[in-house]
Amino acid sequence: MWNVYFKGRTVFVLLLMTMVASVLVTLTIGDQVFWTADGKQASVSAAASEGSGLSKKEESKINAVLGLIETKYFKDIDRDELVDGAVRGMMESLDDPYSVYMEKDVAKQFSESIEGSFSGIGAEVTLEKGKVVVVAPIKGSPAERAGLLAKDIVLSVNGDKLDGLTLNDAVAKIRGPKGTKAKLRIERAGNTQPIDLILVRDDIDVETVYAKLREDGVGVIEIRQFSLNTADRFKEELAKLEKQGMKGLVIDVRNDPGGVLPVVVEIAQQFIPKGETIVQVEDRDGDRDKTTSQGGGKTYPIAVLMNKGSASASEILAGALQERAKAVLVGETSYGKGTVQVSYNKTLGDGSLVKMTIAKWLTPDGNWIHQKGIKPTVEVLPPKLYTVARLTLKETLRKDMLGEQVRNAQVMLTGLGFAPKREDGYFSASTEQSVKDFQSSAGLPVSGEIDTKTAAALEQAVVKWIRDEKNDKQLLEAIQAVSRK
Repeated sequence: MWNVYFKGRTVFVLLLMTMVASVLVTLTIGDQVFWTADGKQASVSAAASEGSGLSKKEESKINAVLGLIETKYFKDIDRDELVDGAVRGMMESLDDPYSVYMEKDVAKQFSESIEGSFSGIGAEVTLEKGKVVVVAPIKGSPAERAGLLAKDIVLSVNGDKLDGLTLNDAVAKIRGPKGTKAKLRIERAGNTQPIDLILVRDDIDVETVYAKLREDGVGVIEIRQFSLNTADRFKEELAKLEKQGMKGLVIDVRNDPGGVLPVVVEIAQQFIPKGETIVQVEDRDGDRDKTTSQGGGKTYPIAVLMNKGSASASEILAGALQERAKAVLVGETSYGKGTVQVSYNKTLGDGSLVKMTIAKWLTPDGNWIHQKGIKPTVEVLPPKLYTVARLTLKETLRKDMLGEQVRNAQVMLTGLGFAPKREDGYFSASTEQSVKDFQSSAGLPVSGEIDTKTAAALEQAVVKWIRDEKNDKQLLEAIQAVSRK
């Protein structure tokens, strides 16, 4: 997947989209190391050479095609590009969005993303049936601020269609220098017309763990991605909360696209009694390795807050804490990514890498959540203001107009308390009056029409509303669930 990161809450996203060919990273290690079930390292350098390699007939066929291209094709071709294309073709033939080939520059960005450094629009994407699909926007990123959502399909970037492109090529179009604009055309379930979102690319080092203790004694720890330093940061923040007398804990993994397997294991075992299973990994032969906890568990109640952008390592944590630590799961059904990948970089020898699915992971009870997700104990859907598409005006909206932009404005006005009395996309007299009421409250000229200034003021009001914790229904329900226990 591509990594894209946001700060703050569901619609606040500052930054990036480290478009590197693959989706959520459950296991991302160099090709000389594999993490065994007990958390130890074992060499796997031989794994890449255990296959039989090319037969003489296969080698002859490939060399023949290469020779034909080099000698007969109507123009000169870069030999390295041909080799890259051959490797990419092998990976694409697996028909697995999580198994990908990354050329040197993309591989470098992928490695940086695992270390917690990103650049781009701040979204994680994958390729499903030839379409670029958003896994999650990163909190605090441009993608989140613009209203990009999990399961959105990216149709084009700055007018360039993505249909039929490889994930690498699609990501290359989405990426770009800091400060440049990316106009994304989005297909979203429930919308009859595509949505246009304009994002400004950025880059940052992302803090992955945020924590606070509420006045009622409930601690909240937000994990934005499971990067290499996330477990250490989580332990630090948890210790601070416990020292302050925390009575219960909410772990927020909304829009967390995943990360490194040993990191989530290290976090989970703090809440699971010693000897209990955290996760199971099943290989191609059906053999299972169980990772067991070395921790001691906790006495206070726990809730895990998740949504449809919670994937991979986030789902491992949610499943383990639900089945072995009696945690309550609050929010929406998670993304549904239940496979494990290993990155083979040293084997290729030129800075490129292959990231390949080598197993599937199961919850402690043996449940495989792939393409199904984990259902919450308590379902709480986000308010419409969290998911409404942002306004991208091509013209001033006024009475008797009809369209998705009008509908989006109506949703915003309703959520902000200005009651247009309908959300069907028709700019009615009641919608006009609600626009006037909003303009009056915002100190704008009262016209009843939505021009660029009114649209910008609406956006700012929505952002302010979302940032107000008292409007976060999912978080408030998670806190209540912990308090009740």
